[in-house]
Amino acid sequence: MPLKRRSFQPPPAERRYRKIFIIATEGNVTEPQYFNIFNTFNDPPSVIYVKCLKGNHNCSPPQVLERMTEYIEEAALHKSDEAWLVVDKDYWTEEQLKPLHEWSQIHDNYYLALSNPKFEYWLLLHFEDGHRISTSKDCSNRLRKHLHDYDKSISRWKITPEMINKAVERAKQRDNPPCPDWPRKPGTTVYRLVENILNAPS
Repeated sequence: MPLKRRSFQPPPAERRYRKIFIIATEGNVTEPQYFNIFNTFNDPPSVIYVKCLKGNHNCSPPQVLERMTEYIEEAALHKSDEAWLVVDKDYWTEEQLKPLHEWSQIHDNYYLALSNPKFEYWLLLHFEDGHRISTSKDCSNRLRKHLHDYDKSISRWKITPEMINKAVERAKQRDNPPCPDWPRKPGTTVYRLVENILNAPS
């Protein structure tokens, strides 16, 4: 029986003014470095803050979900905050990914963002349309044509707001009609997370 989405009621906590995006990622280098870029765009800092929950090493989707649930049990999330799981399709099975999608349906501010075949596909969309990509190796090889020294590490100086907006546009074009859970062919729903960050009140 599918889980029913319900409103999120956070526990009492001291007042604060920042909207926080909590992101649990599968990778422990590329994704945290990328999302931290959004904390550096505004000076002085905006009321938006992106917090990545990193593990000690790359992990499976179930471990990403476990890391998030443990954090939420200890932290006082506000109703306006958002919790996101960011994972790759790669070689993970439908059975391994389904619990993450079911979790994202529990509360209005729980979400899943998945890239097929992997997060580098989302990065590639910052530079090109990402056509004729079918494997993880394709993603990495094509990305290195734009970032010649790419080796999991992302410099904030090589990703501009204009490039991010273009990646969102390209990802939305491929996600048409929008998938209800995750893309079964090369594509990514990371753009949904990025759009929410960009459109959050500043």
